[in-house]
Amino acid sequence: MSQPPYDPYGYGSHDPYAQYPQQQPAPVQHHYYGASPVPVAAPTNGMATASMVCGLIGFLACGLTSILAIIFGHIAQGQIKRTGEGGHGMAVAGLILGYIVSVGWLIFWVFYIGLWAALVGTGSTTGY
Repeated sequence: MSQPPYDPYGYGSHDPYAQYPQQQPAPVQHHYYGASPVPVAAPTNGMATASMVCGLIGFLACGLTSILAIIFGHIAQGQIKRTGEGGHGMAVAGLILGYIVSVGWLIFWVFYIGLWAALVGTGSTTGY
């Protein structure tokens, strides 16, 4: 017996064994207008980092790297103004440490050399 032409049971479009074409979900489109969702930090200036490190090491290196800290700090500040990089605080910290350590070691060496000059000067003036 063949199937009736009028589908008395209503299986025409709802046949559970029929193979229907699979529908793909619509692709999701992301539109990024304006600012990005995560703020991106500006890169840190390398000279600012070098300035701070040289300023910290200046305590141990008898003030020799303090001069470099001052030079790198001033260069970093100029670059940060021009390029908008981060690291302004590190450059300022390097400058402050560089100046403090340089002045401290300068005062130390002036007193140290002055003490030796005073000792040698008084030793040679004693005579008959």
